[in-house]
Amino acid sequence: MILSILLNVVLPIVVLIGFGCIMQYSFRLDLYTLAKINFYYITPAVVFFSLYQSNISLMLLGEVALFYAIYIFILFLISWSVARSLKYSPGMRGAFTNSVMLDNSGNYGMPINELVFKGEPTAASVQALIMTFQTFITFTYGTFVVQNGSSNAKKIMLNFLKMPVPYALVLGLLLNALHTPLPALLIEPLGYISHSMVAIALLTLGAQIVQYPFRLRRTAVYLSMVLRLLAGPAVGFAIIMLLDLKGIPAQALLIASGMPTGVNTSILAEEYKNEPDFAAQTVLLSTIVNVFTMTILISLANHIG
Repeated sequence: MILSILLNVVLPIVVLIGFGCIMQYSFRLDLYTLAKINFYYITPAVVFFSLYQSNISLMLLGEVALFYAIYIFILFLISWSVARSLKYSPGMRGAFTNSVMLDNSGNYGMPINELVFKGEPTAASVQALIMTFQTFITFTYGTFVVQNGSSNAKKIMLNFLKMPVPYALVLGLLLNALHTPLPALLIEPLGYISHSMVAIALLTLGAQIVQYPFRLRRTAVYLSMVLRLLAGPAVGFAIIMLLDLKGIPAQALLIASGMPTGVNTSILAEEYKNEPDFAAQTVLLSTIVNVFTMTILISLANHIG
C-alpha cells in the first residue's frame, strides 16, 4: 500500500513541483503573478466549487472548526514553549511558532487532497475549510507576531477582509444550503478552473521553493521540521480520537495535519525582515522530507474507519 501511495499520489506531486523548479531555473518566472493567479483566481474557485457541490452539514462544519481550533492552539503552546525554553529572541520566537503553526494547506494541501480522494466533495470541502482557517491565522496572528506585535490589529483584519477565499467559502456554503442551481455558464468555467489547480499550484510551489538557498546549519530548522511533520499529525490524530470523528472527514483532517511549513511563512519573514533565512529553510526542508512523511500518513489515514 505504501509503495502504491508513493507512486500514485506523492511522486506525481514531486514531479509537478520539479517542473516548477525547472521552469524557474530556465525562465525566471514572475512569482508575484503566479501567486496572484493562485490566490485570487484558482483557489477561490476551488473553495467555492467544492463547497457548493459538497454535502457538508452544519455538524461537520462545526466539527472541522472545533478540530482546527484545538489543533492550532496546541501547536501554538508546543512551539511557543520550545522557543521560550531555548531562549530564542522575540523575533525568532515568532518565526519559530509560525513555522510550526502555519502549514501549506493551499497550493500543496489541496492537490494532495485531490489526488488522495479523487475529488470527493466532502474531503475537498474539509480541506477547503482548513485552508480558510489557516489563511485567517496566517494573515492575523502570523502577520502580527512576525512584526513583534508592532502592527495595527485593525489594519491586519482589514487586509484579511480583502482576501477572496473567505467570501468564496461563505458563498459556496450559502448556495449549497439554499440548493440554488447555477447555470452552465458558471458551472463549466468553475470546473475548468478547478481542474487546473493541481498543475498550477504545484508548479508555483516548485518555482517558489527553488529560490531558497540550500544551507541547513541551524538546529532550529530541524526542530521546526520535527514539530511540523511529526508532532502536527500526532496532535491531529489525538484530536480526531477525542472528537470521535470517522470516515472521510477524519481521513482528510489527519492528512491535512501533516502538511509542510507554508510558503507564506517565508514571504512574511522576508516582507518584515524577521529571520527570513530560517523561514526559507523550514519551508524547503519540510517540503522535501514531507515526501516520506506524507506517504506514511496517507497509509495510516486509510485505516481510520
